[in-house]
Amino acid sequence: MSKTFRSPHGDFPALRGLDVRAASGEFVCLLGPSGCGKTTTLNIIAGLEQADSGTVWMDGQPVGGPGPDRVLIFQEPALFPWLNVRDNVAFGLAAQGVPRRERQRAADVQLEMVHLQEFAAASVHQLSGGMKQRVALARALALNPQVLLMDEPFAALDAQTREALHLELQSLWSATGKTIVFVTHNVREALVLGDRVVLLSARPGHVKSEFRCDLPRPRPMESHTLVDMAQAILTDLRSEVQAAQEEARHEQHPL
Repeated sequence: MSKTFRSPHGDFPALRGLDVRAASGEFVCLLGPSGCGKTTTLNIIAGLEQADSGTVWMDGQPVGGPGPDRVLIFQEPALFPWLNVRDNVAFGLAAQGVPRRERQRAADVQLEMVHLQEFAAASVHQLSGGMKQRVALARALALNPQVLLMDEPFAALDAQTREALHLELQSLWSATGKTIVFVTHNVREALVLGDRVVLLSARPGHVKSEFRCDLPRPRPMESHTLVDMAQAILTDLRSEVQAAQEEARHEQHPL
């Protein structure tokens, strides 16, 4: 697919000829320099934006807009401060008209999966950053989507919390069998989590290379094999980062 954003200041091609596939139950990480179209890709898959050309297919059917089979999780948890933790998790079910008792029961199941059942009645402001992101994950899982789309959900967290959530997410993925498409800037994070790492080029984004990661789970970031794999990906990534920087300089100071 291809996508160009148009404005009075000019056209900005975000994606050009992007072709990405994910098997059912696969964990795919999208990696690339800033501005290469990673978030745009997730938004198009989620049905929040339309591609200029190309089609998103899911189970042989074209995606025409948002749907409960795909849920997008953002970098910020976007919880509702006036609702307690349980009601935040149940919010999507309430929007679907699920009866209160049934949706609260479903919320409690998901809170148990993310080990937050003791905080069901807590206010959002009482939670740490990592706990808020786990609530956002539980809210997404409560809808029972086929695909989780995750846009750098751990980027704002400290290293210790991030690594704990890596383990949490892998455990949930293994237990639920969801397909996950995960956007990150962090090469090691991509290798810790993904079955496959897809490296996008500088804008306009397209697939430059792909890397399979068959290391046994859980995968510590300090693993020598993982570090060696990260170096190989970084070599490709650096050239795309440089290309993106050159493009930015050209836009600021055109000849």
